[in-house]
Amino acid sequence: MSSRKKPSRRTRVLVGGAALAVLGAGVVGTVAANAADTTEATPAAAPVAARGGELTQSTHLTLEAATKAARAAVEAAEKDGRDVSVAVVDRNGNTLVTLRGDGAGPQSYESAERKAFTAVSWNAPTSELAKRLAQAPTLKDIPGTLFLAGGTPVTAKGAPVAGIGVAGAPSGDLDEQYARAGAAVLGH
Repeated sequence: MSSRKKPSRRTRVLVGGAALAVLGAGVVGTVAANAADTTEATPAAAPVAARGGELTQSTHLTLEAATKAARAAVEAAEKDGRDVSVAVVDRNGNTLVTLRGDGAGPQSYESAERKAFTAVSWNAPTSELAKRLAQAPTLKDIPGTLFLAGGTPVTAKGAPVAGIGVAGAPSGDLDEQYARAGAAVLGH
């Protein structure tokens, strides 16, 4: 005879119930996973490769160059005793660098970004674009734009690659002068 004690009925019911719960959870999980698989009856599409004639390349400013331009614009303003914000955006209008000078007004940060975006979007200084509003006043309704002097495009081979916007000086002409100073360091 074995010296091993037979488990009580209560212990057998508890152990059996736990085993059934584990087994049931596994079945439910398998059913749920299979159900999810059937809802995606179509296989994932393979990537499609574009042909060479269907592609274009664009040139973008490096972060180092954008920072260099922004710093040059801020320094030009500081030499005149002006507190400004400067933004540099890439060809797609995405902000690369924004510097807010000590004492620059709170509105200047966003204004600088919008001027930079506007300059690169139209590949023209924003002072010129502001003059176009007389013939096309709804231009100002385009989201993200600001038709005030202070933005200048940066080009490579005649195509826009970035925009520099400055805001916070007493006039847009000064803002644009500082933006051009930032762009000027990129040619050296």
